[in-house]
Amino acid sequence: MTQSIVGDSAHTRQLMQLIRSIAPTAASVLINGESGAGKELIAQAIHDQSDRAGQAFVAVNCGAIPGELMESELFGHKKGSFTGAIADREGKVTAADGGTLFLDEIGDMPMSMQVKLLRVLQEKMVLPVGSNQPKSVDIRVVAATHRVLEDEIKAGRFRADLYYRLNVVPLQVQPLRSRRDEVPALIRHFAKHFAPTDAPAIEFSEGFLSVMQRYDWPGNVRELSNMVHRLTVLYPGQTLQMNHVAPSMLPAGMAEMVCEEPSDEQASLFDVFSDEPFGEPTLAPENDVESIIMHAQGFEDFRQRGQSLKGMLSEIEQDLIERALRESDGNVSRCAKLLRMQRTTLIERIKKYNLKMDAA
Repeated sequence: MTQSIVGDSAHTRQLMQLIRSIAPTAASVLINGESGAGKELIAQAIHDQSDRAGQAFVAVNCGAIPGELMESELFGHKKGSFTGAIADREGKVTAADGGTLFLDEIGDMPMSMQVKLLRVLQEKMVLPVGSNQPKSVDIRVVAATHRVLEDEIKAGRFRADLYYRLNVVPLQVQPLRSRRDEVPALIRHFAKHFAPTDAPAIEFSEGFLSVMQRYDWPGNVRELSNMVHRLTVLYPGQTLQMNHVAPSMLPAGMAEMVCEEPSDEQASLFDVFSDEPFGEPTLAPENDVESIIMHAQGFEDFRQRGQSLKGMLSEIEQDLIERALRESDGNVSRCAKLLRMQRTTLIERIKKYNLKMDAA
């Protein structure tokens, strides 16, 4: 199933307009963008909106094919042309005849293959390995790369003539961190896409969505898609808050953000310790029967200590902070991460309880 392009940022709207303009033409297109940003989706959209839409869309990852196999993979081979060639094989270029050939990560193609590809594009003829009979092909080429090909040309790793052949229409796909406003729409799209048939799509609280929008997504849309898929498998049909998900199930960078800047949803023992006045507790009158029952249940110690819930929780908080400070050798930053508190809040608590800390 072909996925649609999701997003309503100015960049995406401009990109969609460019696709509509160039799709009906035969011009070669070179798509630049980071890995996982959606370059193949753009290539598929160009094909789907062209007059070749009824023909094949053939994708080749040039960075995933060993150099010694690339010629056979692209151009095909004849039976017996090399060891292991036990039958004739059609190459990707021939398979794309009449349609679109998408050359992903073209910047990783070996120089020796770049020469042969250029010849195919110029002559519109392909010669399978071990054959003397070239075959004419009609293909529209869309290439993509995360590399800056101008720099690769200067370094002698990419042919300038092939670059100019491919770069008739350049398209730039921005990373997800440059279009954060599209994150909620993408999340809803993937949640619906991955939802099981017997459960609704997972949803995310506002706090969770806020964290995901602030995260940089180094793996771009692919990383976001994988995360939504993972959480759909683990929590089908649920509405998730940050404290529902184990840190190990979040991207490492996002887990660090959560530890350093906990949201209101990260309910923990420390949320109880507010400096706002609770007012004096109202004690129920003594009751002999109630006293006997509470004693039997182990609650007599609470009464003897004469403490309110807030007072007892303060003792627990102080004890936990002291233990975390010892474990972190008094380092406040490390202690805050251990306790999943904001650093400034922890410093206030340390001063409140007159505890020793390292200034770091």
